[in-house]
Amino acid sequence: MNFDFSDDQKQLRDQVRRFLADRCPPSAVRAILEGPEPFDRALYAGLGEMGFLGAAIPEAYGGVGLGQLELCVIAEELGRVNAPVPVASSIYQVAEALLLAGTEAQKQAWLPKLASGEVVGCVALAEGAGKVSETAIHAQVSGGKLLGTKAPVADGDCADVALVAAREAAGVSLWIVDLTGPGVTREALESIDPTRSQGRIVFDGAPAERLGEAGQGWRLVADMHDRAAILIAFEQVGGSDRALELARDYALDRMAFGRPIASFQAVKHMLADMYVSATLARSNAYYGAWALSTGAAELPMAAATARVSGTQAFQHCAKNNIQVHGGMGFTWAFDCHLFYRRANGLALVLGSQSTWEDLLIDRLRQRNDAPAAA
Repeated sequence: MNFDFSDDQKQLRDQVRRFLADRCPPSAVRAILEGPEPFDRALYAGLGEMGFLGAAIPEAYGGVGLGQLELCVIAEELGRVNAPVPVASSIYQVAEALLLAGTEAQKQAWLPKLASGEVVGCVALAEGAGKVSETAIHAQVSGGKLLGTKAPVADGDCADVALVAAREAAGVSLWIVDLTGPGVTREALESIDPTRSQGRIVFDGAPAERLGEAGQGWRLVADMHDRAAILIAFEQVGGSDRALELARDYALDRMAFGRPIASFQAVKHMLADMYVSATLARSNAYYGAWALSTGAAELPMAAATARVSGTQAFQHCAKNNIQVHGGMGFTWAFDCHLFYRRANGLALVLGSQSTWEDLLIDRLRQRNDAPAAA
């Protein structure tokens, strides 16, 4: 079985890479890191104009209608450059949830705006410190009005629409809330990666429209997270590869004792370990891409595997990239910290590493117990 991308998908990858090389150099990432803007609005608009945001959104809803594999290709390239844009929130999660459970009216209202980049979406689940779970949801909806506080919310300080987990009589449901409407106040929060902003949102009687069936919100969240985990794994693979390339290039150029430090055994071993972890993560991400694009029954397990492997690889490669650069790698002048920030930021998106490790173990047990139960 050939898990590689097709020639057309590789051409798309090259096109995205050229676009990002021109529009998202490290200086553009630093401009967001050091400036007041929560994300690169011009870059995000450009991604919409090129059709990259709408790659997996059907043409009937303003997208390009390519498919999930093409979105995986785009995600990897965004990860390579640490793109300071809210694609993970708007496209991997909000758009996916709308496609999974939205009514025709909801899809027509929001998907074209998400595909064009006109609207930024976010997902508001957490209500403070601690593990995010169904039992930890205290926000409530009564009479179509939402009350509660959500924090931290990725891109919550700048989003236009939110999917909010809140309770009603039937249990926890997901709700669509227009953040530009009444009953919404918010503020920005500090985070390890300011190029991916975080916010606190207070809902005080904000109008809310249910997404999906009543009381089935957490099941929808789980499905959305499984799909988003694979796409984020591709971002982590892209970041891992680029961190390895930076470490390799520096090791070949940096001279010590009359020879490149790449010739030293300790550095060789470090680079080899980075390559192994990045390659393993890519293999698992490809498995996830297959499961995502085909709707395979293995999707939940493939998602957890890709998520765990991608997080481990990106954190490993980002940390060792600093190590290879030595003392210079810790300075603001080098780009190593951009990858280190992003690696640790992505490690907490959709839940912590330990959460996904527990999910993977549970899903492996379920798979192994299935024949006996049958």
